[in-house]
Formats: sequence, structure tokens, C-alpha cells
Amino acid sequence: MRIIVFNCGSSSLKYRLIEMPGEKELAGGEAERVGPKTAEPARIHHQVAGKKETIVVDMPDHATAFAQVMRLLERDPDLVPDAIGHRMAHGGPNFKQHVILDEAVMAELERIQELAPIHNPPAVRLVAACRQLYPNLPETVVFDTVFHATIPEAARAYALPAALVAKHGFRKYGFHGTSHQYVAQEAAKLLGVPFESLNAVSCHLGSGGASLCAIVQGRSIDNTMGYSPLQGLMMSTRSGDLDPAVALTLLVREAGNGAAVEGLLNRKSGVLGLSGMSADIRDVVARAADGRAADIDQLTVAAQVYLWRIRKYLGAYLTLVGRAHCVIFTDTIGEKVPHVRWAVTAGLQCFGLDIDPEKNEAARALPADLSTPSSRVRVLAIATNEEMAIARFSYGLLSHAGTQAERVAQ
Repeated sequence: MRIIVFNCGSSSLKYRLIEMPGEKELAGGEAERVGPKTAEPARIHHQVAGKKETIVVDMPDHATAFAQVMRLLERDPDLVPDAIGHRMAHGGPNFKQHVILDEAVMAELERIQELAPIHNPPAVRLVAACRQLYPNLPETVVFDTVFHATIPEAARAYALPAALVAKHGFRKYGFHGTSHQYVAQEAAKLLGVPFESLNAVSCHLGSGGASLCAIVQGRSIDNTMGYSPLQGLMMSTRSGDLDPAVALTLLVREAGNGAAVEGLLNRKSGVLGLSGMSADIRDVVARAADGRAADIDQLTVAAQVYLWRIRKYLGAYLTLVGRAHCVIFTDTIGEKVPHVRWAVTAGLQCFGLDIDPEKNEAARALPADLSTPSSRVRVLAIATNEEMAIARFSYGLLSHAGTQAERVAQ
């Protein structure tokens, strides 16, 4: 079964065509600058069998981007997909499992899309476009929130009036679950531990979003993100943890304009807001380390706040997990920036964790064990692969549905 997996961003569309169950990647790429025209033209970076090409094409919306990607694949009959798998950031209160798309699922996706205003709306529009253009292709939806459905009440509840919580569904959902679950499974394989027995802290540190996850016996028990992906760590443009009084004050000063406050906290804060020069922590760390920048004090503070939040949550989650097997670093920053891994783990021998500075700096091919031989808790860098995880979930759903259909027919 050939499954095309879509990972939809606000102005991009990543895709990979994966043959299952052999997990062979047949093609992949990314459509960039989807939406309003920008200084650079919209384009698709497409790759098949190691051969890369870039196609410049107008893509005013994700439906057009999807249609253009499908045209590229249909040039070769062996690359025509049999099914579509979608990543959805927020599953809301009712999606506790990944699903095969139908009318009821589509209606619920449309109803809950504002729970993740940056991520869900473009993904929902893409799902609708896929249904319209290729109605005979089965579609699955894989939710980042599903892995966190096991978070206990004590960790997911907000201290608000019970009637208000019941009315509006306020609770911690957690995010990046597809990535956290994937790297935790890979860590279990690497350590020779059954996944159902794995205790770990997973650090998904992306160039955009970031979160930590506490895992006990293969189950998520806490995640730094909450009701929305805004809570927790300081991220590229998101504020992370914030005193509610700050948001209330902003709301008053914006004359009740909630959209303006939401835009400020989600798109203009975080690393970008604090540094004043870049949304990418790599840029901030490099410029601060150079020591010659006029805004060195501001850059240093931005870097320190970013690292402080991760280190604080890491210590808290190691306490929750108890006897951890490992700490896992993943995604762009976690995989490629040794300084961040070192800064947030050095000196944590009290938790049984001892990172080797030379291994950490030298790590290029992943997975890699960055620990000293005496470290009780292993420090691992593992490349995430959300698209492969989505393909696995999608194949499982569709295979199970096919088996059920065969049984009914008999």
C-alpha cells in the first residue's frame, strides 16, 4: 500500500510517499510559500530515488499545492498513492484515537479547528481539498494529541471553576505526541527495553514549536503544552508560560481585541520577541557567542530564558518519571545543536544523568548515545520521523478496516 503523508504548515506542505508495510520512501518533498504572493515565487522541492528537482508554480492555497504535488507523482504510475494520511495538531476532546476520515469526522474537524489556530485550519482545508479532488482515496487523520490521552487528571486539570471547565472543555491536551511517541519507541529499541516498560523524558525542540513529554511505562503522563500549543517552553514566536494577568492586561490595552492578543502571543513573542532579531534560537546563540553585537545583552537574555525553561521542565519531568531510562533530544534544535543539549543537561548528575561533551559535539549520524559510560540515565539524540509514524498509524487503520470489511462480506 502506497500512502502519501501530508504535514501541513501555514504556508508550506511537506509530503512523503511511503510504501507500507515495508516502510520504503518512494518520493517526498515540500511545497513552499503557499498562499499570498511573497518576494520569492512559490515552489515545490520534489525528490524521487535521490533525484531532486525544483518546480516554480503558483500556489495560492493548500488545495492548489496538493493538486500540484499529485500531478508530479502521477507522472509515474508507480508513484500514484493508494491512500492519504494527514497530520492534525489538535484532536479536541473527542478524538482519543487516530481515525479514518468520514462525514462525521470532517464535521468535528471543522468544529474544533480554532483550538489550534496556527495549525488546524490549513490542515482542515487540505483534508477538504483532498476529499474534493480525489474522493475515492481513503484518508486517515493522525492527531498529535492522541499520545497524551493518557495524561492523568491531576496533570491535565486547570484550577478553574468546575462548571466553567465542563462548559468549555478547558484541560491540558498536550502536543507533538506523534513525534514524542515515535522517538520513545526508537529509544526503547536502541536500549533493548520493551516500549511498555520505558521511562523517559522526550525533548522535542523544533525550530518553531517545542515541548517536553514525561513518559512512564510507554505512556505520556505530562506534556509542557496545554489547552493549546502556546503553553510551556519559550518557542520561536510563541511566548510559552505566561502569567494570565499579562494576557488580561494586553486584552484591556487592545480594547478587547482577542485576535490581536492571540497574534502577539503566538506569532510575535518567544525567541523573536525577546531577541528582537530572529525567531531561530540558532541565530541568537551564534550572535550572542560572537560577543561583538551591539545588542549582546538582549541576545544573551533571550538565549538564557530559552535554555532556563527547558532545563527547569527537564528536572521537573525527571522527578515525575522516577527511574528514567533516558532523556531524548529530537527535532531540528534537539538533533542539530549540541550547545542546547549540553546547556540543559550539564550538571544534572543528581538525576543520574551525565552527558559526555565530546560525544555530544561529535554526534552527526543519529541515533546517538551522548552519555558517559557511568551515566545511569542515557542521553540520546534521535531523529524524529513524524511522516513515518503517520504512515504506520494509517496503514494499521486501513488494514484493520479492510480485514473487518472482509469478515462482514463473508
